[in-house]
Amino acid sequence: MSTNSATQNLVRDQFETIFFSQVNFIKATLPRLRERHNGHVMILTGIGGHIGTPGMPIYSAATWALEGYCDSLAYEVAPFNIKLTIVQPNKEIAVLTNKIIFAPHLPQYESSNNPAPGLRDILTNVVNMHPDTRINTKQANSKMNIVSRYPRLPSEAKDKLVMETVHALTAIGGHENPPARHIVGYEGVNSVKEKLKTVSEELEDFVEVSCAVDIFKSDVGRAALSGGNRGEGSAGGSASGNMAGPSS
Repeated sequence: MSTNSATQNLVRDQFETIFFSQVNFIKATLPRLRERHNGHVMILTGIGGHIGTPGMPIYSAATWALEGYCDSLAYEVAPFNIKLTIVQPNKEIAVLTNKIIFAPHLPQYESSNNPAPGLRDILTNVVNMHPDTRINTKQANSKMNIVSRYPRLPSEAKDKLVMETVHALTAIGGHENPPARHIVGYEGVNSVKEKLKTVSEELEDFVEVSCAVDIFKSDVGRAALSGGNRGEGSAGGSASGNMAGPSS
């Protein structure tokens, strides 16, 4: 199997594990909850659903896909008295309690060429803390090899990572008015706040550009609102590729 094929399989595996597994779980559960006209679905993702991370693009992509699906689904199941909460623990929960896969390293992204944080080096140091999971740095950075390890953490460290998430799930599970999205941990909350602050600042900087064209003030908008046919030839098929309907 070529390196490219192996990498593509890793991408598919990431989406199967993070996205499709939970979507299938939801689809299997919803008929029972709709029948009862009551329920609370809690989906465990991570703050990677808000913030892209250097070295984890596929993980972030799969997490964002799952959260987009859940955001839409929440509106669809609300009439059945079914609540849906996305729970976002810190990245360490998912990364350090599951298998870590080191895909082939690309020289373009070496620290000498790219100032992005060296997540690969951080994870290598973590798995090297235990002799049974130790890997050679050259092996992990190889252009040809895919290396995977289950990190073995001290029980105290793993308990600390998991405890606050379990506490959050217990606190909001079955709550009469649960949050749509629940961020767990002080660091996670601060990270998301900083991200939202940046987005707000960018909106303020470019608000005039964003609002420069308002379709509802245009001739096309007036024609659309009044039922006229003006602009039909150019705009009539713009939404033909969208698929509407319940997610599950």
